[in-house]
Amino acid sequence: MPEIIPNLHPVFVHFTVALLSLAVGLFIITPFVKSPLKEQWQTVARWSLWFGAAITIFTGFAGLDAYNTVAHDTPSHLAMTDHKNWAIVTIVLFLLLAGWSIVLVRKGKKLGTAFVVCMLVAGGVLASTAWSGGEVVYRYGLGVMSLPKAEGEGHSHSHAGGGGHGDASSSGGEGHDEAMNDMDMDFSGMDEMASENADGHEHQH
Repeated sequence: MPEIIPNLHPVFVHFTVALLSLAVGLFIITPFVKSPLKEQWQTVARWSLWFGAAITIFTGFAGLDAYNTVAHDTPSHLAMTDHKNWAIVTIVLFLLLAGWSIVLVRKGKKLGTAFVVCMLVAGGVLASTAWSGGEVVYRYGLGVMSLPKAEGEGHSHSHAGGGGHGDASSSGGEGHDEAMNDMDMDFSGMDEMASENADGHEHQH
């Protein structure tokens, strides 16, 4: 089995974001949907919330492990701490909402407007958590391997029409050659003018 770099948090977090985002979206939309699609989407929303809340427990523990083990400096530590704080609030909110929905469903009651509003708020907190997590990885580069250093001449990129960088047979290469020829003609004209000026008089400065 290959080594998981740096830990399991990147594996679980995608399920958390996907399932909980789906639940939030469906709970917001379903009040405006007609039957029978309304009841079907409410069922999907509930199960997405329940599964998402359950897997978020594992996401949180994996994130805590990453917080304590990934190498970092002072600026990235502050970013990690900010992400951790958002994550704690997110986990608590969705666990409470999952528990609330289970109680209401077992009692045969509908999930009313108050519940939908709370889901909307939790969705905003989830988005902030995801944003701060992206900052940790893509701005501070935590938990990622460095790119290999470019050595040698590198490689060429092919473009549409078969032309690449430096491909003289491509249409871009022909245009480039024409432009260079025009520049040569302009410089030739300037040389002739300079010669005439040199023969006739001196420039005053």
